[in-house]
Amino acid sequence: MKVTVYIPTPFRRMTGNRASVEVAGATIAEVLDNLDREFPGVHDLIYSSQHEIPAHINIYVNNHEITSLNGDKTALRAGDQVAIIPAIAGGSSDGGSGNNVSAAEGGALTPEQVTRYSRHIIMPQVGSTGQRKIIGSKVVIIGAGGLGSPVALYLALAGVGTLGIVDFDVVDLTNLQRQILHHNDDIGRSKVQSAKETLQSYNPDVNVVTHEAPLTSDNAIEIISQYDIVVNGADNFPARYLVNDACVFLKKPLVDGSILLFEGQATVYLPGKGCYRCLFPAPPPPGLVPSCAEAGVLGALCGLVGSIQASETLKLILGIGDSLSGRLLIVDALGMDMRTLKIRRDPKCVVCGEAPTITELIDYEAFCGGASTGANAAAQVEA
Repeated sequence: MKVTVYIPTPFRRMTGNRASVEVAGATIAEVLDNLDREFPGVHDLIYSSQHEIPAHINIYVNNHEITSLNGDKTALRAGDQVAIIPAIAGGSSDGGSGNNVSAAEGGALTPEQVTRYSRHIIMPQVGSTGQRKIIGSKVVIIGAGGLGSPVALYLALAGVGTLGIVDFDVVDLTNLQRQILHHNDDIGRSKVQSAKETLQSYNPDVNVVTHEAPLTSDNAIEIISQYDIVVNGADNFPARYLVNDACVFLKKPLVDGSILLFEGQATVYLPGKGCYRCLFPAPPPPGLVPSCAEAGVLGALCGLVGSIQASETLKLILGIGDSLSGRLLIVDALGMDMRTLKIRRDPKCVVCGEAPTITELIDYEAFCGGASTGANAAAQVEA
């Protein structure tokens, strides 16, 4: 009878960098003994000199810690998932002062964090190292509406350490058909404040930074420069071009999404690999493409596209998988059809091309055919 054992990153030098191995055994003790026979030295990393599992090592069976079961005598069945999770204090270069630091600072996960994020930690692609990357990351979301809501919720639940929310609107009754950050009692309240309370009620460890102002050419660089990744959830063209250009100038990854009626789009723009202007060099004439406020949107579609954006963000943080960079994902919810189209960097792009002609933020209202505001405001009228 064999079970799958997840090997934590610090122990993988013993297993030839394998993240998981199949090991025979009827109990945890037998599995650990057989693991040591196959990879000599692992036993010494797991057991103390008194042949006990020390407090800094947690072992899970199918997401249950063995201290809540029968310790290393816990019986196993074929196909069970066993995960070895040690506390990790590495990641800093302070010379080993011995001071406790939080996971966001590169230290060990707390016992509460190990439990909260256990479904991440047991994944070979994440593990405790990946979870600490998530906790140490900073992501800003443009808009706390239809797309920003599911993105913010899933990133907060995943443990993203700092979430910035940019919005200046108030909650309206019409928002509640799809904007799951807000509740009936929030009508008339600031969206960023409503969002902050909701996110912290799900995960009080997350630092929610509110930016309650229109994103403009005057403040975009200052706001976006504070974060590692930008997620765009605005549905007006001035905001889209403003956010894109700011990300290009700051060399920030941009996770882009848009929705209308039953259709959604999602992609990722990485520094040096193209931008929104490569795909859409110029905006459509004013009034040609309606906003969600004008044409409507299926509420559940927001959750679908927003979840895709959240997934792409977490993959970027973890450095795993194939991102949507270079691909545009089209979601047709009415026919439940998904397709991807290749998109390429335009060497003649006016912002990210080889000889850019736009090298600073401009008046995006005027660029998109609207009246110049003087302050270059790009209102977030989120899906």
